[in-house]
Amino acid sequence: MILGNRVLALVFYIHIWLLFNCGMSDGTDTDILCLRRIKDSLEDPYNYLHTSWNFNNKTEGFICRFTGVDCWHPDENRVLNLKLSNMGLKGQFPSGIENCSSLTGLDFSSNELSGTIPSNISKLVKFVTNLDLSSNRLSGEIPVSLANCTYLNSLKLDHNGLTGQIPLQLGLLPRINTFSVANNLLTGPVPTFKDTKISADSYANNPGLCGGPLDTCLRPTKRNTGVIAGAAAGGVTVAAIGLGIGMFFYLRHVSVRKKEEDPEGNKWARSLKGTKGIKVSMFEKSVSKMKLSDLLKATNNFSKVNIIGSGRTGTMYKAVLDDGTSFMVKRLQESQHSEKEFLSEMSTLGSVRHRNLVPLLGFCVAKKERLLVYKNMPNGSLHHQLHSSDDAGNAMDWTLRLKVAIGAAKGLAWLHHSCNPRIIHRNISSNCILLDENFESKISDFGLARLMNPIDTHLSTFVNGEFGDLGYVAPEYARTLVATPKGDVYSFGTVLLELVTGERPTHVSKAPEDFKGNLVEWITKLSSNSQLQDAIDKSLVGKGVDGELFQFLKVACNCVVQSPKERPTMFEVYQLLRAIGGRYNFTADDEILMSTDTGDVDNMEELIVAREVK
Repeated sequence: MILGNRVLALVFYIHIWLLFNCGMSDGTDTDILCLRRIKDSLEDPYNYLHTSWNFNNKTEGFICRFTGVDCWHPDENRVLNLKLSNMGLKGQFPSGIENCSSLTGLDFSSNELSGTIPSNISKLVKFVTNLDLSSNRLSGEIPVSLANCTYLNSLKLDHNGLTGQIPLQLGLLPRINTFSVANNLLTGPVPTFKDTKISADSYANNPGLCGGPLDTCLRPTKRNTGVIAGAAAGGVTVAAIGLGIGMFFYLRHVSVRKKEEDPEGNKWARSLKGTKGIKVSMFEKSVSKMKLSDLLKATNNFSKVNIIGSGRTGTMYKAVLDDGTSFMVKRLQESQHSEKEFLSEMSTLGSVRHRNLVPLLGFCVAKKERLLVYKNMPNGSLHHQLHSSDDAGNAMDWTLRLKVAIGAAKGLAWLHHSCNPRIIHRNISSNCILLDENFESKISDFGLARLMNPIDTHLSTFVNGEFGDLGYVAPEYARTLVATPKGDVYSFGTVLLELVTGERPTHVSKAPEDFKGNLVEWITKLSSNSQLQDAIDKSLVGKGVDGELFQFLKVACNCVVQSPKERPTMFEVYQLLRAIGGRYNFTADDEILMSTDTGDVDNMEELIVAREVK
């Protein structure tokens, strides 16, 4: 069964690839026009688009640096995803989006879009797999043409003012796995989805929906047909009066909601009303007991200004209690896993403890929301420390970079070789390596990959550029869709390249202008031309550590070779890095790898020497 899912997923990926590489134009001019029309057609009261979407730049891939824009390749003006959530955007659904002909993901949630969903929506977003128009002010009926968006995996239309019946044709969508129309004004029977079970919560707070997971739809019998017919005339009058009253209260509700609108766009947090008394399950007795209300207060109701990071697994918020205690709260992305499965994973992850892992302090389940509480990491992420400053004088020094690398390698090696159960991270990047008050490395997001949707839905997120950061993904994953420890090694090798070169994984500033590849491809090209030394960050060279820098670079190169079999294990990587940093006394021989499993290696010392020679 699992093999069948992987084959289907691979076939889908190939099909999508062929569509975008053989069946469509190359974008560029049309995609730029698409973004221009979106910007021109929407009010932008908080200037998210006005300040970021600058069309005066004519370099290749310039639109890929726009806020909310993901591209198929960072140096190609072809839009992959538009993530324009929580921006306060006003206006009608922009028809100019049709010009983004390679678009596969569209998120307009938590804005103030009004009017109707276009009747020709399937023409405007023909190949979209994820469409999120939730928490807006959309009205009118759901267009039947949405049933022609046959690549849809996820459709979210909840928290709007949509009326009428849900088109039953939507039940024919072949790939749909997430569907939500809660909190609208919809009536009538709900669609029957062939291979997906949609919960009652997805239809909640509508005045007259029935069928499926809801109450059975009532059907008139012959005996009461006459009564119904006789009441029809009077019913029209009553309905008109009821409609008038209903519209009055609805408009009043919209008016009140507008007054209460939070420009930070945290409507989902306000939807937790009535659940604030839910307790946060804590793993450490030393941590004070908390309720959901404490998390809401500590994060200012999960205000946008409290966001400290966002990725495939969810969004991280900074939280500060009244007594000044700070911690981090992660709001997990939606998942098809049941609450029982989630609780089981939490019981496992709560017991995972290592000095180079971010401690999971507790968790909370409220309605559909799943929140994780972590210890605070005051120095943020490695990515922020490494790339946030353009001033060479403020760049991380070599000693600190080496310390961070050794600590992170130690934590990941422990996950692979000694943790019980052993964990493949699947999302290693410089963003998930966090730094405590002493700049000690702590790996975050470990184990969360198991809480994401299963493999057949992973593919859509991979195609949408959301399966981790594409600059870190091992090349074999696109072929096999199977996560392995050697895939983690490849991702970690990319992090090591970031550390020693100072370059970003998908954009190499020191490469020639005509170079279109990523960091690993640039390193491979330099290596083939015997110019590997040119890759090292100039701010580190000539300070008495050149030998260490080149050894470090060789370890990184070994991690990112094409063949997984030729890559070292994470235990080997840790040992090699520890040998390079031996004179700094960063780490003692402590708990690392009590297990004898080191990747089928019989003589570790000989192997380390062999790799150093290589």
